[in-house]
Amino acid sequence: MRRIVSVSIGSSKRDSKAVVRILGEEFSIERIGTDGDMEKAIEIIKELDGKVACFGMGGIDLYLWGGNRRYILREAKRIARAPKITPMVDGSGLKNTLERKAIETLAKEDPSMFRGKKVLLTCGVDRFGMAAALAKTDAEKVLFGDLMFSLGLPIPIYKLSTLEKVAAVFAPIVVQFPFKWLYPTGSKQEDAPNREKYEKYYAWADIITGDYHQIRKYMPDDLTGKIIITNTITPKDVEFLRERRAKELITTTPDIAGRSFGTNVMEALLVAILNKPVPEITSQDYLKLLDEIGFKPRREILGA
Repeated sequence: MRRIVSVSIGSSKRDSKAVVRILGEEFSIERIGTDGDMEKAIEIIKELDGKVACFGMGGIDLYLWGGNRRYILREAKRIARAPKITPMVDGSGLKNTLERKAIETLAKEDPSMFRGKKVLLTCGVDRFGMAAALAKTDAEKVLFGDLMFSLGLPIPIYKLSTLEKVAAVFAPIVVQFPFKWLYPTGSKQEDAPNREKYEKYYAWADIITGDYHQIRKYMPDDLTGKIIITNTITPKDVEFLRERRAKELITTTPDIAGRSFGTNVMEALLVAILNKPVPEITSQDYLKLLDEIGFKPRREILGA
């Protein structure tokens, strides 16, 4: 049995382990959180290097995307350089394929899913495949919350072309910031949400999508009728959303042992199956394998 390990700088309370059978082979999938301790994450990676099939880099991205350009996060490079034998991926390759495909699949299988709806995506440069796919749906309007959710600037973006221009200006600067300025890490992922800062945008949206921790950070108490599209969801998160009367939960990664793992875990799994050097893997490789496996968005009705 081959082992997939996601070493995350997120909360250890969200750790999980499961065994899955994919295309006739069993894989052990594991998430290990370090509660924001980057040095501990590097230590774990070095200890397991060569002993696992592939690492996922959790709780932090290596790249931010703006159109066809990618920007490397300074702090993430230290983690990416830790393994010398075992390949490591951060999920960005899969975000540009699986998440794009998930939105396209939802729109195709349920034509009313986005038609005339208002959509809030917390951060487009983190999920540019999803951002591009949402922009092609028949949604009434898509709000890209990059400046709000990552930089704390109350400036919504409503056009993909504008997002690309903003990314070109801000991304080269932002990737030099300490990552904790941009995204909740460690115990902050479990903190009580700030319910008021962007409450009006949650109320405005019919569909709220993006990284779950970013969605939760400013989540109001009332999500009545809202559709949430995200991933990295635990059973506790499902109850949290149900208590807030969200209508439906859709995860772009499949349900494995009661939770949906992050895209970094799923990409690590696909890399192990493909058994090719990561630089040689193309989007078409991922898409072909996803079709072969039959991965589809998980949908769960939470309330009326």
